[in-house]
Amino acid sequence: MTANAEDVLFETRGAVAIITLNRPQQRNAMNTEMTAALHAAISRVESDRNLRVTILAANGPVFSAGMDLKAFLTGEAEQILFGDGRFGGFVSQPRSKPVIACVQGPALAGGFELVLACDLVVAAREAVFGLPESRLGLVAGGGGAIRVGRRLPPVIANEILLLGDRFDAEQALRWGLINRVTDAPPMTECLQMAERIAANAPLSIAASLDLVRASDEADMDRLWQQNDRQLRDLIASDDAAEGARAFAEKRQPVWRAQEE
Repeated sequence: MTANAEDVLFETRGAVAIITLNRPQQRNAMNTEMTAALHAAISRVESDRNLRVTILAANGPVFSAGMDLKAFLTGEAEQILFGDGRFGGFVSQPRSKPVIACVQGPALAGGFELVLACDLVVAAREAVFGLPESRLGLVAGGGGAIRVGRRLPPVIANEILLLGDRFDAEQALRWGLINRVTDAPPMTECLQMAERIAANAPLSIAASLDLVRASDEADMDRLWQQNDRQLRDLIASDDAAEGARAFAEKRQPVWRAQEE
């Protein structure tokens, strides 16, 4: 993959890095170039001793609509979903520094999986979330099914995954999937949070993240392997292709099982 710097913007404010998804006309949907650019941006933070915290933000009204379905239909799924860091080059990328998701608008499908992979989340009140993959003949294979399954009671996780409905920021807050909801632009609160974290001891921050993740990521290698097998099977299915076509054509999908 070749990174396109214009797809993902990078700036610093003291010890804080701000990484901004920048395909607003495509609802910040992930293609291979954007995937490579996000992975490179996070790697840049990890390698810079002067940077201690990252804010992951997005330009435009949508945080991210997930995978670019046009890219999926043209054969880019392998790189987007299974490359280094898996979806978006980010959801399973090893990190020692915290990332705060700054969610100004809808974060859906893979977009919500990017949020779930972050360590802290600040969302605008108008933000909405959801994992609609079951409506597209896919599975939330960018860590979505794994992470909501580990963080939420099974009945709630099943509601999110099986119905595929959207839910608002207040509901996400009640379920413990985000930290804060704000009526002001979320970047203001994200910067305040990031600066407070950056003022703390770097080794303490890294050790704390390690310990928090230790329980959450127990057996994660096994879960990712199972996740990847099932996701690959679905990507190769007729239903996945039908789901993407139906979405692009704004019609109801006709699943293969309905015809048999």
